[in-house]
Amino acid sequence: MNLEYLKSFYITVKCNSISKAAKNLHLTQPGLSMQLQNLEKELGVNLLIRSNKGVKLTEEGKVVFDYAHTLLSIQGNIERDLKNLQQDKPKLIMGSCKSVGEYALPCSIYTFKQLHNEVEIHMEVNNSTEVIEKLRKHTINIGIIQFDPKVDDIITQTIVSDELILVGTCCDSPKQISIEELKKIPLILREKNSGTRYLIEKALQKKGIDIKELNVIYDLNSPEAIKSSILAGKGFSFLPKLVIQQELKEHWIQQVIVDDLTIPFDYYVASRKKYTFSQYEQMFVDFIVSSKRGFC
Repeated sequence: MNLEYLKSFYITVKCNSISKAAKNLHLTQPGLSMQLQNLEKELGVNLLIRSNKGVKLTEEGKVVFDYAHTLLSIQGNIERDLKNLQQDKPKLIMGSCKSVGEYALPCSIYTFKQLHNEVEIHMEVNNSTEVIEKLRKHTINIGIIQFDPKVDDIITQTIVSDELILVGTCCDSPKQISIEELKKIPLILREKNSGTRYLIEKALQKKGIDIKELNVIYDLNSPEAIKSSILAGKGFSFLPKLVIQQELKEHWIQQVIVDDLTIPFDYYVASRKKYTFSQYEQMFVDFIVSSKRGFC
């Protein structure tokens, strides 16, 4: 498949206009149209429906567009990694779940950087599911995640154990509740597809409870935003101990024990199964895994 034609197709869809895409690609409109026709001919399908309002993807076009995004990302990453090899400074490109990436991991990165000042470190913070997808798309090479996906193309190493605990404001939160009472209190949860949400759902399923039975008042995609909501007395939430150590110590929030419900879990270093770490990537992974606490 001609990647130049694939890129022209991808940019055309993003621009929703052949004329705008041609300008973006520094091509004439007839030249771009010829590339699109050649790609359709090569694949044996129609990819676009053209009209005065722009372009619209056919069903076949939707499939090709999704793959185009991945293939072009991989192409860009290949060029980036080859360029990095030619540069003096080695680089670490990683992604982390928010429970670690917004709290403990920056300290570990700082410590590693003090030991290896020659390394450039780039980190993206997303939820665990998004980190796994970025590994698959070769956007990052090291992932720190909150659960083991147990899939064939991703391998994991355990870093450290943690636990999700239910917490509320110290002002009027009960110290202990039953499973039935858990269903009634106002809950603020992490977004769907996050590692925290996955662990909660899995633990509840073992008790025969569907998460829909809970009184979830809203979802947030940030542990920090959830903590702010709890401190404002808006509700309760399950958060990793690692995330709320300071708040518990200062008695700003307190743990609420739920009878017969514990949610232990591990943090993992994740990578693509067929990927071989560079020297400094392996050094960083060893640094994280061998640390007594996993993080600073």
